[in-house]
Amino acid sequence: MKERNAFAIPGTFIIFAALGLAAFSVYEYPQLIPFMAVPAAILGILVVKGVAIVSPNEAVVLTFFGKYTGSLVQNGFWWVNPFAGRQKISLKIANFQSEQLKVNDAHGNPIEIAAVIVWRVVDSAKATFAVENCNNFVRLQGETALRHLSNLFPYEPHAPGEIALRSHPAEIASQLRAELAERTSVAGIEVLEAQLSHLAYSPEIAQAMLRRQQAQAVLAARQIIVDGAIGMVEMALRKLETDGIVQLDSASKSTMVNNLLVTLVSEHHIQPVLSTAPMKS
Repeated sequence: MKERNAFAIPGTFIIFAALGLAAFSVYEYPQLIPFMAVPAAILGILVVKGVAIVSPNEAVVLTFFGKYTGSLVQNGFWWVNPFAGRQKISLKIANFQSEQLKVNDAHGNPIEIAAVIVWRVVDSAKATFAVENCNNFVRLQGETALRHLSNLFPYEPHAPGEIALRSHPAEIASQLRAELAERTSVAGIEVLEAQLSHLAYSPEIAQAMLRRQQAQAVLAARQIIVDGAIGMVEMALRKLETDGIVQLDSASKSTMVNNLLVTLVSEHHIQPVLSTAPMKS
């Protein structure tokens, strides 16, 4: 079932036509006025009952004897089949924030995750007849898609280029939106945006994971420091030999490298010690 336009006549035209018909009848056939009371009352009821007002960003779904006959999506004052059943549905953009879900990531670590989802109805017929309640449907499908997504990706990347929940928010949001759009298309719903609003390790492992992150940060920093210190030592030795300032034997080079590395890599202040051993020139 897909949305289609319902047959409707501008309501103003119908009201003026009914008033004109009544005025003409009274003017031309005044002797029939006593007999026109009942038909006029019936006509007035049909005119009033057929009036439908459609507000902006709203649709009116019409059914006739259990059959879908169309939807009014253009706002204004309309007159439709007075015997048709009507159901209004909002076409406005809606959003909600899911509850914080406790799930496992791709590596089995328990995490807490939540998302903000922005959506709207684009097919009033599907939203009315395909699901019981489109609002509850979107909420439940959003939580289901969020649980499935968290099982596909790890919380943090463990290999270069690996997509993770924390390090790739744009890719994760795109994946969540695509999956949610596929799940809700049956209800005539368009998902405009889906973004993670909360992401954290569960409290029972949060401290352990924090220590692991701190250790990884320290190791990464130390690696940068060591690489830089080795480069500086290499540059110093090459500079001394190229400029002919001094010629060092293997033992002197070893001592110099050791002293420079200790000075550059150490986290504490180094007290200089002057060597009295003569250098070979």
